[in-house]
Amino acid sequence: MKTIKILACSLMAASGFVFTSCGDDDGPAALPPIGGYNSADEVGTADLVAYWPLNGDTKESISGTMPSNTVGASWVSSNKGQGLKLTAGFVEYPSISALNMASGNITVSCWAKVTNTKPSAGAESHISPVISFAGGPNANVGNLAIFGNTHGLVTSDSIDMKAEYHFQKPDGTEFGGDCVNIIKLDQGKIDDNNVSSTDINHVAFPNKIGGQWAHIVFTWEGSTGTARLYVNGVKISNPRWEIRNGGDAMPMTFFTPTHPIIGALNSVANGTNVDMWNAPLTGEVDEIRVWKKMLVDADINALYQLEKGGR
Repeated sequence: MKTIKILACSLMAASGFVFTSCGDDDGPAALPPIGGYNSADEVGTADLVAYWPLNGDTKESISGTMPSNTVGASWVSSNKGQGLKLTAGFVEYPSISALNMASGNITVSCWAKVTNTKPSAGAESHISPVISFAGGPNANVGNLAIFGNTHGLVTSDSIDMKAEYHFQKPDGTEFGGDCVNIIKLDQGKIDDNNVSSTDINHVAFPNKIGGQWAHIVFTWEGSTGTARLYVNGVKISNPRWEIRNGGDAMPMTFFTPTHPIIGALNSVANGTNVDMWNAPLTGEVDEIRVWKKMLVDADINALYQLEKGGR
C-alpha cells in the first residue's frame, strides 16, 4: 500500500504566479534504507509466493485470486493505508497453486490487532487464527495456522502467540508440532530449567500486544527442522520448543491442494466445527506475505521497521 502526496509549489515572478507540480520527496525512495531495503516490497522478492495488501481489497495480489467466501469483513485504518477488520468473521480462498509448496522452508508475515478475550484466568477463551492454510488429514489446522490466544493469561493485554503445523513428510505421512510463545514461566518450567542446565532453557516473553497492531512472523527452517516466532522484529518463541526433529532436516511440504483462510480454521469455514474454543476472528489483519524461504532475523526486523513506517 502506498500513500502518494502531491505538493503544489508556487514561484513568484515578475509576470505573476507560476504553479509547478512537485514530486513526493518524503516517499520510500527519499528515505534512508533499512537493512538495505527501501520498502517492504523488496524483502525476499524472488521467493515471495503470496501477498495480501488488504488495502480495501481482499484479492491475493500475485495470483489475482479473489475469495470464495467472506464473512463479517470491513475496513479500518492501519500503518499502511487500510487493514481488514473481522467481526467473528473470515475470508476464505480457493487453492492458490503457488502455495502448494514443496520448498522445505517457509516464512509467513502479517500485521494483526488481537484483543484478549479471556476476562480472568479461569474463564474460557476463544482461540482464532490470524491465517491458516487448510489441507491434508488434519481437519482443523490443516497444513499450518498462526494463532493469537490467551492461554496462560497474565494480564489483559497479554497475547500468547502460537503456530501449529501438520505438513507432509517425504514418505507421505504427517509431521506435526507447534511453536509457542510462553508469557510466564510456571513452576514446572522453572524446575525444568534448574535440572536441565545443559539444554536450551525455557524463556518467557510477556508479549503485551493485546488490542494494538503487532507484526507477527513465523518461519520454518527445513535443514534443521526448526520453527520460530517473531513479534515486532524480535524472536519470542520459547527456544526449548523450536527444534522439532532433533536438529535433523525436516523439509516443510504442504499437503495439496491447500487453500488459505484469513481469520478461521477450515472446520469453521466449512461449518463442521464443534469446539467452543475454535471461533472465527474478531480482530484486524493487514499485509500478509508468504515466502518459500526462511527469512533471517535481520530481514524480519527490517520488514517490521519498513512496514511500521508505511514503507
